[in-house]
Amino acid sequence: MNLYPVLAGYFKLDGGAMFGVVPKTIWNALNPADERNLCTWALRCLLVEQGNKRVLIDCGLGNKQEEKFFRHYEPHGGSLQESLQRLGIGPADITDVVLTHLHFDHCGGAVERINDTLLPAFPQATYHIHRSQWVWALQPNAREKASFLKENFLPLEASGRLNLVDDQGTICEGFSYQTVYGHTEAMVLPVLQWKGRTVVYMADLIPSAAHVPLPYVMAYDIRPLVTLQEKQELLEQAASEQFILFFEHDPQTEACTVRRTDKGFAVDQRFRLSDLAS
Repeated sequence: MNLYPVLAGYFKLDGGAMFGVVPKTIWNALNPADERNLCTWALRCLLVEQGNKRVLIDCGLGNKQEEKFFRHYEPHGGSLQESLQRLGIGPADITDVVLTHLHFDHCGGAVERINDTLLPAFPQATYHIHRSQWVWALQPNAREKASFLKENFLPLEASGRLNLVDDQGTICEGFSYQTVYGHTEAMVLPVLQWKGRTVVYMADLIPSAAHVPLPYVMAYDIRPLVTLQEKQELLEQAASEQFILFFEHDPQTEACTVRRTDKGFAVDQRFRLSDLAS
């Protein structure tokens, strides 16, 4: 199995929303806010090559929304397509797309606008989405409604390339997933067996290395106490078995291991997957 981080650029989100109950006097040292209280976050996808499969995990914001939408989030620093091109990968080369959930910053790039028609951005790919998340996104609650933009995912169903999955399963050899329910209904966490190690794509359960300590739970989460429990369970296993945690939104740290401390859990070693690839 080969793993290639694919940066779909950066964007900005409110720091208070991203750090929840943690005071700004603490979190501002971890990811400093600008004059509008916005912090910069990565849109870090992951390309998995296994046999004849090329699986892309998440797709970033995309570029089809109106300028008014993008003004809120200030996307910058490249695109998914540019990063894939640098790897020599074209849209038709992707065989599968795994969307951890359907918030716009994770699935926006799954669909593109071509001559005023919305079409899958990866025309040969099967798009894997959790069945319960799909239903949840179609009938969004008021809290999450602004995060579920139907133009980002309804064209996938219309194309016939949608595959709805259940709580646990396998995408290909060495690529399984588990499901968590704190951030949103049925978010998928890809689990990869790579070079004798377990790599977990953290999506929005632990969006950055700064969110490793248990109380650091985003205000966006619909069930924060469930997130707390899910983090506890995953971090216990990650510390015991030296899992590699791969961060989708950390602007600086791509991956890390964790350790137990007297105060809970903390980042142990920070690195890029390329540091371990040789």
